[in-house]
Amino acid sequence: MFYIIKFALKYLKAGSSIFNTISVSFYWGSEHLIDYAATKGATVSFKKSLSNSLFKKKTRANGVALGTVWTTLIPASFSPKQVSTFDSDVLTAIAGQPEEVAPCFLFLAFDDSSI
Repeated sequence: MFYIIKFALKYLKAGSSIFNTISVSFYWGSEHLIDYAATKGATVSFKKSLSNSLFKKKTRANGVALGTVWTTLIPASFSPKQVSTFDSDVLTAIAGQPEEVAPCFLFLAFDDSSI
């Protein structure tokens, strides 16, 4: 992520937006996904530092912290039993869908999300 953004910066104009996908695992921690939660924590720290460094260039850096979302990764990498109980620990008992979170990313891509 660091090197991709470093490379892309020379092509970004004032008013550009960079956003990362974060997870609520960063805030809550995870008994079973320690490495995942730690990585997302590093992503948050990276995003905050990047945002501070790009402020004068009028380039925004934001993150979208997602909860439990059904993606193609779930059935492809989980056992059938894990898939059947995937959203059982979600407060609403229903995991989000990608199309429900996509508008958050779109908002950050437009000038309406600027300061």
